[in-house]
Amino acid sequence: MLRLGLAVVAMAVLAALVGPALVGIDPRNQELALRLAGPTWGHPLGLDELGRDVLARLVLGARVSLMVGVSVVCVSSVVGVLVGGIAGYAGGWVDIAIGRIIDVLMAFPGILLAIALVAALGPSLGHVVLALTVIGWVGYARLVRAQVLKARELEYVQGARSLGASATRILVRHVLPSTYSSVLVQATLGMAGAIVAEASLSFLGLGVQPPTPSWGAMLDAGRGHLLDAPHLTIFPGMAIALLVLGFNFLGDGLRDRLDPRRIK
Repeated sequence: MLRLGLAVVAMAVLAALVGPALVGIDPRNQELALRLAGPTWGHPLGLDELGRDVLARLVLGARVSLMVGVSVVCVSSVVGVLVGGIAGYAGGWVDIAIGRIIDVLMAFPGILLAIALVAALGPSLGHVVLALTVIGWVGYARLVRAQVLKARELEYVQGARSLGASATRILVRHVLPSTYSSVLVQATLGMAGAIVAEASLSFLGLGVQPPTPSWGAMLDAGRGHLLDAPHLTIFPGMAIALLVLGFNFLGDGLRDRLDPRRIK
C-alpha cells in the first residue's frame, strides 16, 4: 500500500513539474472548430467546450492541486504542532482556552466554513489556502496535544525537568519530536483532504479563476456536457480520485510502517 501510494503521488508530482513541457500543447490554445471533440491521437483526452486540450489543462491543474495541498498542510501542521504542544504541556487554563477554540472550530462543518470565508474574502488561490488553513490546523493541534499529554509524563522528560531544563527546551527538544511520526501520517491524509476541498471550492466558482485550469473548475465546466462530451468530467474526476486515493494509501502505509507496535 505504501509503495502504491508513493508511486501515484510521484506520478502526479512528475506530471505537475514536467507534464506541460512533455505534452507540448498550450492549455490556452483554442480550436473552436473541434470543440467538444473526443479523444484522438493528437488530443488523447479530447477537447473542452472552447476547443482547449484537456490533457494539457489536466497536467497544469495538477500544479494547482498540489500547490494548495502542500501550502495548506505546511502551514496547518506548523500552527497545529505549536498550538497543540503548548496546550498539552502547559495544561491548566491555557489548555482549557485552546480546547474551547478547537471545539468551536470543530463544531462547524469544515467545507461550509471554508466556503463562507472564501465567499467573504473573494475567490482567489490565496484565499482558498487561507480558508483551508483556518480549519486545517485543528486536527494537528488535537493530535499533538494528545501525544504531548502522554510524553510529558515520561521518565526522560521528568529527568530533563529535574536537571533544570526550561519548559521551552523540554517541549522543543524532548516532547515535540516524539509527535513527528504521527504528524507525518496526518499530513499525508491532510493533503488528500486539501485537494478535495480545493476542487470543491473551484467547482463552486470560489477557487482558482479562469483561465488558470483547476480540476474542480473543469468538472463544473463539463457537467453541462455529460451526454455529448462525457470526457470533460470523466478525466478530471479520475485525476482527483486517483490522487486522493494515492495520498490515502501513502498515509495508511506510513501509519503501518511507523507504528512502534508493528511486529517486525
